[in-house]
Amino acid sequence: MSERAAFYFDLGSPYAYLAAERISGLFTEAELEQPEWRPILLGGLFKELGRSSWGTGPEREAGMAEVERRAAGYGLPPLVWPDPWPGDTLTAMRAATFAKQTGRTVSFALAGFRQAFAAGRDLGDPDSVAIAGAACELHPRALLKAVATNGVKEELRRATAEAAALGVRGVPAVVAGGEVFWGDDRLEEAVAAAG
Repeated sequence: MSERAAFYFDLGSPYAYLAAERISGLFTEAELEQPEWRPILLGGLFKELGRSSWGTGPEREAGMAEVERRAAGYGLPPLVWPDPWPGDTLTAMRAATFAKQTGRTVSFALAGFRQAFAAGRDLGDPDSVAIAGAACELHPRALLKAVATNGVKEELRRATAEAAALGVRGVPAVVAGGEVFWGDDRLEEAVAAAG
C-alpha cells in the first residue's frame, strides 16, 4: 500500500487555485484515494529557499495571462485578480491550518481560493477570510480567534518547514510515490505516480 498523496497549497497562489479546482476530480477519475490537502505559507517557503514570487518580477504580466488562459481552458470562471496581488496570506493560511484541524481543509481552501480568484477579494482582509470560513461552517469569531493562537501559528510553521524538507519548492505541489510534482501542469503526472 503506497503512502497517501499530499497536496501542498497557499491561498495566494493562482496556480494553486487552478490545481485545487481540478485535483479532486483527477484523483476520483483515477479511482484513487483523495490526497491530503496541506496548507503551507508560500512566503515562508520562499524565505527559507531564498526565492521570490514571479508575481513581483518581470514575468508578472505573462504569468497572469497564462493563468487566465489555463483557467479558461479548464472551464473555470474568468479570473478576477485580487488587489493587491500578490497579497499577504498569513491570516488566510493560519485559517486554513485551523480548518485542517477541524476537518474542513478542502471546503475552506476552495472557498478561500474562490474568494481570491473568482471574486477578486483580498485575503489579507480578515472579512474575506471570515466569509470563506462561513462557507464551510466555521464561525467567523471562532475562526479569527483561532488564527491568533500559538498552536495554529506553530503548526503552519511546522508544515511549511516539513514541506521544504521534502523538496517542495513552490505551490501547487503534490508529493506522490516519493516524488514532488511542482506545478499545475504536473497534476496528471502526480496522479499517475499515486496510482
